Amino acid sequence: MPEIVFQQSKQRFMEEHIALWNRVGHDYTRWSKTGVAYHRRLQQVYRVIIPEGQSVLEIGCGRGDLLAALHPRRGVGVDFSSEMITLARQAHPELTFIESDAVDFESTETFDFIVLSDLLNDVWDVQVLFELLNRYCGPHTRLVMNVYSRLWEPAIEVASWLGLAKPHLQQNWLTVSDLANLLELAGFEKIRSWREFLFPLRIPLLNGLFNRFLAKTWLFSWLDLANFVVARKRGYPLPESEAPLVSVIIPTRNEAGNIAELLARTPELGRGSEIIFVDGHSTDGTPEVIQREMAAHPERNCAFYTQTGKGKGDAVRLGYARAHGEMLMILDADISVPPEDLQRFYNALVSGVGDFINGVRLVYPMEKEAMRFFNLLGNKFFSNLFTWLLGQPVKDTLCGTKVLWKRDYDRIAANRSVFGDFDPFGDFDLLFGAARLNLKIVDLPIRYHERTYGSTNISRWQNGWMLLRMSAFASGRLRFF
Repeated sequence: MPEIVFQQSKQRFMEEHIALWNRVGHDYTRWSKTGVAYHRRLQQVYRVIIPEGQSVLEIGCGRGDLLAALHPRRGVGVDFSSEMITLARQAHPELTFIESDAVDFESTETFDFIVLSDLLNDVWDVQVLFELLNRYCGPHTRLVMNVYSRLWEPAIEVASWLGLAKPHLQQNWLTVSDLANLLELAGFEKIRSWREFLFPLRIPLLNGLFNRFLAKTWLFSWLDLANFVVARKRGYPLPESEAPLVSVIIPTRNEAGNIAELLARTPELGRGSEIIFVDGHSTDGTPEVIQREMAAHPERNCAFYTQTGKGKGDAVRLGYARAHGEMLMILDADISVPPEDLQRFYNALVSGVGDFINGVRLVYPMEKEAMRFFNLLGNKFFSNLFTWLLGQPVKDTLCGTKVLWKRDYDRIAANRSVFGDFDPFGDFDLLFGAARLNLKIVDLPIRYHERTYGSTNISRWQNGWMLLRMSAFASGRLRFF
């Protein structure tokens, strides 16, 4: 008997919701005038999260306006309201719309993005929905969702009663913690979350002030209307039979005394390590030492290039462009990060715990001369700033060791114009790009050693000013858009 009652309750729930959205669709001309500012801002936010030209599945697509605004390469919208699907097909014939409840929808496709916008408040069983979405996910699929904040429940109820918002039935009021827990139970993990919409009304100037700026500040963000979450499937370990070729990029500038040790200590990883030296116009004979050591060790897969530009960032990009490996690593030539630690970075990436493995020097005690005091303060400041900017914890932005898949780097490079091409270090180009593509960034603590040869090439004050400029520029792309 309890099972029968449960099924009857579920059936009644579905019938009531389908009937409600069919009524909204039937009288869409009236309801389309409500929430114009909200839906316009919603489209802006989703366009920042989802680049054009992706394959996108939207569950609970309604009239399909959000899906169409993303300009997908392949767009599929699913909704249980026949009236809404009819409107969607008329408004956006270039997209595919399917009338189906989310739990009954079936497809053999996997998608780059799955959108659940203003849907989870009306779902019978959110965990079951998440579990079913697994079948449409590959290693790079991202779930993107937004739900109303519970703080706005009274205002939404009043707006609905006054006819200023679409009518709705009893809601699921889900917190970000609730969503993270349900995602975890269904085999997903949250990558990042944030809040949007402080002022959902259509009033020129005030919309931009409140929603672009005040809504992102700690003083006001807790009042925001919507919570956003981006998630991915948890852990995609790479089978041993598919071990990658690893390209280790080593930028050099006056590091002649470290070359022999670098070759001796850099481990063979995966299917083998390709060691790529990129020299930045050294004056201490580094290029000659590299070529001599390469000739003395023909068993190592090595290459040498001289950069035409300036800065470590330019050297890294040249090395990446010449790399043949499926996995890309950066190793600083000063050996402040032990080359043996590259094995740990390799293990972290192939295990699937993250898409971008970021070295961290600020966990374990450092050797006395490894980092100067003001450099340490600067690193801590920028780690906090970037954690806020990227929406993911990043404890150390300037550690030279960063590891990612070549396929992901190619996507970052293709979107480099979003943040500009003026990063002399290379670290921020990668971090900004990884965040823009919703890659899972994982910090990996290492022991940081003082250099035993040569002197640092970093000018703390000049470079610090450059970092502030880059951070301000990126904030307009990642936060105050």
